[in-house]
Amino acid sequence: MKRNGKMESAIIDSIYLDESLEVRWYKPESFSPLYKYQLCIMQDGNDYFQMGRIATLSDQLHSDGEIQNTVFAGIHYRDRHDRIDKYYPDGKKHEAFLQFLLHEVLPVLEDDLPTLHMGATRTLMGDSLAGTLSLVAALRFPHTFGGVVMQSPLVDEAVMREVRDAKQLDSLSIYHTIGTNETKVPTSFEKEMDFVEPNRSLQEYFRTKSVDYTYRELKDADHTWKYWQRDMKQVLTDVFG
Repeated sequence: MKRNGKMESAIIDSIYLDESLEVRWYKPESFSPLYKYQLCIMQDGNDYFQMGRIATLSDQLHSDGEIQNTVFAGIHYRDRHDRIDKYYPDGKKHEAFLQFLLHEVLPVLEDDLPTLHMGATRTLMGDSLAGTLSLVAALRFPHTFGGVVMQSPLVDEAVMREVRDAKQLDSLSIYHTIGTNETKVPTSFEKEMDFVEPNRSLQEYFRTKSVDYTYRELKDADHTWKYWQRDMKQVLTDVFG
C-alpha cells in the first residue's frame, strides 16, 4: 500500500554503545513545523514498521482524525543476543542503551521535529523484551518518557526489581497487554517461559499504586505479531487518540 507520509532516518555514531545505529521516523502526510507532535519511540523498530504496519496505520488514523499529531520512530536490533544485551535489565549493554536513548536518540529526533519537549508527550513502545525495555526506561526516566506501551513484555524478578525500585510511578501512563495463550513462549534465553502469570502479577502490583494504567488480556492470543498487529489500531487510538 502506498504511504502518504515521509520516512526519514539518521545514523547515530553512539559514544555510549561504541557502534552506529539507524533511527527511522515517519512523518504523517499533514506534517508541518507549525504543529506540535507527540513522539513514540519503538524498540524492535523494523518489526513495528513492517509487521506492525505502523506507517500505514499512521496515515489512516491521522487522516480519519482518530489520533493526535504523532510521529513514530523506530530503533532496531542486530540479533537476539544483541537484543538481550540492550533490552534486558541485567544485559551487559543495558545501561549504555538507556543513555543512548536519552542523550543521543531523543536529541536527534527533537532537533528535526516540533515536539512539546515534555515527558507526557513522549511514549516508548515495544513488544516482548522490547516492551520490557520500554517499561524500564520510563521507570528510570519518568520525566523524560511519560508513556509506555508494552505488548506481551517479558516479566521476571529482574524486571520486578526495577518496578519496585521506581520512585515516581504517578507521573507515568502505562498501556499493557498480554495474550491468554502465552504460557509456553520460546525466548532468546533459549528456554520456554510462561508470560501470562508474571504479567498478571505485574498488573496486580500496578493496581495498588497511583499510576495511570490500562491492562488488557487478549483472548486466545499467543506471542506473535499476528496478534500484536491485529491489536495495533486499538492500541494507537487508545494511547494517542
